Formats: sequence, structure tokens, C-alpha cells
Amino acid sequence: MTSPSTSPVHAEPAEPVGLALRGRVVLPHEVLDDGVVVVEGAAIAWVGPAGDVPATWSALVPAPDASGSLLLPGLVDVHCHGGGGASFPDALDVAQARIGAREHLAHGTTSLVASLVTAPAEVLLARTAVLAELADAGELAGIHLEGPFLSAQRCGAQNPADMQVGSARLVSQVAQVARGHLATMTLAPEVPGVADGGSAPGSTAPDDAVAALVAGGALPSIGHTDASAEQVDAAVARAVALLAGDPRTRGPRPTATHLFNGMRPWHHRDPGPIASCLAAAARGELVVELVADGTHLADGTVRSVFDLVGADAIALVTDAMAAAGMPEGDYRLGPMAVRVADGVARILIEEPGDEPEVGAIAGGVAHLMDVVRAVVGAGVPLVEAVRAASGTPAQVLGRADLGALEAGRRADVVVTDGELRVLTVLRAGQVLVG
Repeated sequence: MTSPSTSPVHAEPAEPVGLALRGRVVLPHEVLDDGVVVVEGAAIAWVGPAGDVPATWSALVPAPDASGSLLLPGLVDVHCHGGGGASFPDALDVAQARIGAREHLAHGTTSLVASLVTAPAEVLLARTAVLAELADAGELAGIHLEGPFLSAQRCGAQNPADMQVGSARLVSQVAQVARGHLATMTLAPEVPGVADGGSAPGSTAPDDAVAALVAGGALPSIGHTDASAEQVDAAVARAVALLAGDPRTRGPRPTATHLFNGMRPWHHRDPGPIASCLAAAARGELVVELVADGTHLADGTVRSVFDLVGADAIALVTDAMAAAGMPEGDYRLGPMAVRVADGVARILIEEPGDEPEVGAIAGGVAHLMDVVRAVVGAGVPLVEAVRAASGTPAQVLGRADLGALEAGRRADVVVTDGELRVLTVLRAGQVLVG
């Protein structure tokens, strides 16, 4: 992260070309009340106070903005199952998957990781191949597998019948099919074969899932787990050590999938995974995801995590499924039926001859900008909420070109009104909305 500063950084072009945006500019550590972002081609050329714009670009600068609009970096969502009626775990072709990606793009998420759910190996490989095509085209920032090496006791909206012990071989197969786009995989460290090994004597092949993920350029993510604190401590330590020694990794920190949700609750005599993950995040060894949409977590919980570990160790995510941006009703999330009512998606439990009942929460229905708005409404400062929805997840992906309004980064800019409602979206300098 850059240190707090209002000093503009720029690389002046030979002639005035490009686009200048003016408003309250949200930087990583402060807000410029009257700032300008200059875009040239696919990159940001200059950011700073409106009164300091170099003469080269002064003709591009619009009149002062009296509406209170905000300029934010494009948001980065590292855990999303779909939207706009399309489900990534159910997408049979690129056209279906593209619907979900573009639904979130239109609402300010300029970099999206598409998430799958627990399924048989052949289904995971087929869906990964579809998503890899969309990632090759630049419409996805990566692929995330939520399972299948999870705890049946903490399955949430996942199908326990498809869960299995850890398999380095399956991880390697997925990584190969993903063609470099596998970003993260959620796994439960207590499951055999997940984090209990190393390379077999005389072999360089990884023999547990964590090692195979690191070898495949992906990050392990602790989640859907009934593990003890000690088991999580050991898994995090193993992941951190492996990541530190492998040049193929995206970054040095593993993650925790939607902290609190799908985990054994924290008890004062049995701290479990939550306490372990928070401690690791506070030490700078882990990034914790929060589905802070007003449904998955209480406002006080969200504030406490920001106070405990800070925005640089938090990635706000949507965990959105197909119903994001759609009317309430019935949807699918992989093999599971889902009903959305009163703004909440829940598993639909269907029994022959009986009326279906609703069960566990089944992902989110919000866009990431909605999550940012909810977090700010919970009392978290705007710059911290935006950093957790842009800069930190960009670091998780190993993308130094994303996540902040700074000269030289990709020109992903979101213009909102004062209530954080999206007005304009630019990705790589292209105006896509507004």
C-alpha cells in the first residue's frame, strides 16, 4: 500500500488526450474532496487535487462537481457464484457464465472471481474449463472452487454427498484445466489429505491439497470447517511456509472463506477456526473474507473485525448466487434448490409429498457495491470499506495493476452518487456504464 498523501503522481503525455473525471476521490487512505482522475487509454495517468492538475490535462477537467459524486477504484470480488439469473456452478457454456460476470460489472465490480461449489470431479473439471475460457477473454479475474474437500458438519449450502477427502491429484487436474486462472480453493483443514502431508520421500509431487494448490499457483482458503484452533493454526502455518518458498504464488497470504459462516462457532473453551483465523489475520499471515451484506453478519461483528485486523487483512465479498440483481423466487446453486424471499437466499429442502421448507442461507443476492454501502452504514470509514473491496482483494489475486486510483494502474474507475449508487463504470479505460 502507498502511504497517505495528497501529492499527485503523474506521467505527462506529449499532447492532451484522454478523459478526466472529477469529484470526491477515494484513495487508499484518504478522500480528496475535490479531486481529478485522468485516464489515458487503458491506464490511469494522473490522480490528485483539482487545483494541481498539470497544464497538459487542464483542458480535460470538468467544472466542479456539486452533486457530491464519488470516484472509487473498480471493485474486486474474489468469491461470487453468479448473478443476473446465471449460476457459474451451472453454466454449460461461456455465454451463460458471461451473464453473471456482466451483471456484477454493471454494478461496479470490474474484477470478478467466479466460484464453483462442491460437485463430482467430472463436473468441477467441466465447469472450470468453461470459466477458463471467460478468464482467457479477460472477463474474469480468476476461478475459485468452494470445495469439495469440506466438512459435512459445516456444509451450509453445499451438498455433503459430493464431499470427499483431500486429493492432490484432483487439485492438479483442476489447475491444469484452469490454465493459470485458478485463484483459490476453499478447504477444511481437518479433512484427511488436505493439510496433513508434504512431498513423499524421494518425490517432488505434493501429496496433500494445500501443497498441490500452491504448486498450481493458487491460494488455499480455510472454510466450511469444523476444525479445532490447533488444526487451523497448523494448516495456516503450512500454507504460509509453502507460499513463501514458491515463486509461482499470487501472494504470501492464504485466505479464510466467509469468516464465521460455515464454521464452528467461537466458544471461550473451544476457540475453533474463527479465533485462529482472526489471530493469523492480525499477524499479517491471512486475509479473511466477510460477506458483510447485512444478512450474513451483524453490523457489530463487521465493525469488530475491522477494528481487530484492519482493512488490509479483509476482503469484502458477495458470495452472490444467480439471484443477484433478479426478482425473488426459486433458483439453483449447483445441485441445490434455493428460494429467495425477503432479500435472503436459503436452501430449499424438498421432501416427496410435502411442501418444501427453507434451510441454511445459500449465498448472497447483493452486488459488491451494496456490501460496501452496508459496511459504511455499519460504521466503518469509507476509505477502509473501499480498500477492503478493492485493494486487499487485488493483493490476494497478485494484481498490482488493480485496486486503487493511482497513476500507472489499470483505469478501473467507478463513479457513484453520495449514497454509493453506481452512475458510471470504466474498466481498462472503457466506459461500460453511464
